[in-house]
Amino acid sequence: MDANNPCFNTLWGSLTRPSWALLLSLTTLLGLTWLLQFSSNSSPPPLPPSPSLPPWRSTRIATGKTCEGFYRVRVLDRATVVVTVVEFGGVGDGVTSNTEAFRRAVEAIATSGGGRLVVPKGRWVTGSFNLTSNFTLYLEEGAVILGSQDPKEWPLIEPLPSYGRGRERPGGRHISLLHANGVENVVITGQNGSIDGRGKLWWELWWNRTLEHTRGHLIEFINSRNILISNVTLLNSPFWTVHPSIADSSTNVCIEDCYIESGDDLVAVKSGWDQFGTSVARPSSNIVIRRLSGTTPTCSGIGIGSEMSGGVSDVLVEDLHVRDSAAAVRIKTDRGRGGYIANITIRGVAMERVRVPIRFSRGANDHPDGAYDPGALPRVARIEISDVVGVGIKKAPVLEGLEGARFESVCMRNVSLRGIPPPAEWRCEYVAGEAVDVFPRPCEALRMGGSGCARGGGMLG
Repeated sequence: MDANNPCFNTLWGSLTRPSWALLLSLTTLLGLTWLLQFSSNSSPPPLPPSPSLPPWRSTRIATGKTCEGFYRVRVLDRATVVVTVVEFGGVGDGVTSNTEAFRRAVEAIATSGGGRLVVPKGRWVTGSFNLTSNFTLYLEEGAVILGSQDPKEWPLIEPLPSYGRGRERPGGRHISLLHANGVENVVITGQNGSIDGRGKLWWELWWNRTLEHTRGHLIEFINSRNILISNVTLLNSPFWTVHPSIADSSTNVCIEDCYIESGDDLVAVKSGWDQFGTSVARPSSNIVIRRLSGTTPTCSGIGIGSEMSGGVSDVLVEDLHVRDSAAAVRIKTDRGRGGYIANITIRGVAMERVRVPIRFSRGANDHPDGAYDPGALPRVARIEISDVVGVGIKKAPVLEGLEGARFESVCMRNVSLRGIPPPAEWRCEYVAGEAVDVFPRPCEALRMGGSGCARGGGMLG
């Protein structure tokens, strides 16, 4: 799956054009401005026992209009130790393996206490290598890091505890191309260089059903904090493109000014899978996504779930533009998930030629093993979607909660969806809330004057 649009982006703070980006999502082509702070060394936000919900309003989520403040600039960002991959035997001819050159370079920087690794113009083939703390990977203009086509250069690692197994296959999973565990103060940036996973090899294994272990991501940070990804283009990931994780959850994440083309959700927020996720109980929270645009022919612009068993809360999405896609906004759950989704604010959405503009879905019947508890029902509440304009829309919204666990306190405000063929009827089951200034006429469950919009002013600012 190759994208036809050119790749471009700029550093946040001096943006002139959108960048390519993705968080926690399967994609083949992207680049991004992406910041996060998350650490296993700091205490997670208090988690109420499932199925209780967190408080209505978060006091921790950022309310400004940029990601500034998510990443703490350090003196080492102006690295005193600067080396190039060439100094460690690297050859940028698009053929020679540079796996050991990258590994030696990172090890040397780690020994020095931190620094910058420069990748010059060229095509640098490499297998997986680990990043280190106080580290900047700087791709010069015309620099392309190419994922090795030898699966042995993507070794196996343990599955995430909140998944209990690989996402696609039982057992371990292949490591990401750029991998980090327990690091801090890491920057991936440059002059719009590229990291190309050359994922076709892995996709063919998946399509041919010959994949033995779950595919590796392009970039993964585990139990890490103070990370910045900016002004790079990310292409052709074998699996999810950028995956920040504490037990497959993330806190204090900001994504902004990005353009994505993907075969799955442009941005997906997850937090663990069924009984493994509820056991680990690490929520994804305090997440900001703004000024995001893109297209996905099969999935959604913003997806929450369906693996959300550790809980998802306090997510703010604003200024979202989705075109030629299956859905713009989708919230997904299932029996056996447990956990919760709460305090979600999505505002300022423009969509063109989208099949289903807003979708709440259930019943994926996708579980890690047969030991899940079908009686573990998720709670979904306090979902606000406002200031939405859609043209060329194919179907009215589909809002389907779960029997015995309806979606509650749903607010739709100032929504206009044009182009839907008659009768343009919403499909709603097991949902409750309120709709204000919505076209076409919403379903009865949102016309009963419920409490969905009663608080007013938005949940998160």
